Amino acid sequence: MNEFIEVVTKKYAQFTGRARRREFWMFTLVYGVINIILTVIDNALGISTGDTLNDVGVFSGLFALAMLIPHLAVSVRRLHDTGRSGWWVLLGLIPVLGWIALIIFMATDGEVDSNKWGPNPKSLTGGTSTPAQNW
Repeated sequence: MNEFIEVVTKKYAQFTGRARRREFWMFTLVYGVINIILTVIDNALGISTGDTLNDVGVFSGLFALAMLIPHLAVSVRRLHDTGRSGWWVLLGLIPVLGWIALIIFMATDGEVDSNKWGPNPKSLTGGTSTPAQNW
């Protein structure tokens, strides 16, 4: 939850730098849970565009709109951590294959040393060199 709050408040539109896997995946997890809860509320109140959970409601739609910039920013920073340009986020526009590629990129461990987007965020947060502990 701390990662979600930090991304939304301190790093809302920060597209520079690097983001650890933990920061990206915790943001994505909390975003997904909140979106599901808001979708259920939309459907319960009858303010969604249809009758299924795939339809957009008022609350879930506003939440998704509010989280668009932070989600893009943390995704770009995560790609920077793996040594890729933020433009790779456009792979998400390609159905299925692009999504799979992005999931693989986001799950890949970041570069150990500093790269052109900044120092290793694991070393800045006091991370250890054991990969299992840095998740």
